Amino acid sequence: MYERILVPLDGSKVGESALPYVGNMVSKMSPEVKVEVILFQVLSPVQPPVVSGYEIPDLTYTERQMEVNEKKAIEYLNKTGEALISKGITVTAKVAFGSAPEEIVKAAEEINASLIAMSTHGRSGLSRWAFGSVTDKVLRHGGKIPVVTVKAPKESK
Repeated sequence: MYERILVPLDGSKVGESALPYVGNMVSKMSPEVKVEVILFQVLSPVQPPVVSGYEIPDLTYTERQMEVNEKKAIEYLNKTGEALISKGITVTAKVAFGSAPEEIVKAAEEINASLIAMSTHGRSGLSRWAFGSVTDKVLRHGGKIPVVTVKAPKESK
C-alpha cells in the first residue's frame, strides 16, 4: 500500500485540488497501514525579472531572502495540511529550491515515495505547449513512482 505520498503544491487553489482526494484515499486505507503525506513546494532561487534602466540586476535571491521564502513556504504548507491532520493523517512539510519537475522527482526518490499526487490545470493543445506542464514532466520523468493527477475544478482556476 501507499506509505508515503508526496503532494507537490505551488501555493494556488489549483495546486491544492489534489488534497481532498489524498485525504479520502488515506481515510479509506486499513488502519494498520501507516501513511505519511509530504506536502512539498519548490521555490525558485531566482527573483522575477525587474527592468531598471540599462543595468541588469542580480536576479538571484540572497541567502536571507531564500530563508524568508522558505519559512513562508513551510508556514503555508503547515496551514494547508491542517485539514489532513484533523483526519489523523501524519503530514510533513518539505521545501526545495530549483526546477519544479526536477525537484519533485528528486524529492520523491529521496523519501522513497510510494505515490506522487498532484493537480493539473487541465490545459491542452497550444496552451499546454506554450506554458509547459509541471505535471506532464513529472509523469514522463517520475521513474517507477506512480503519479495520480487530479484535474482542478473550473471554479478554482
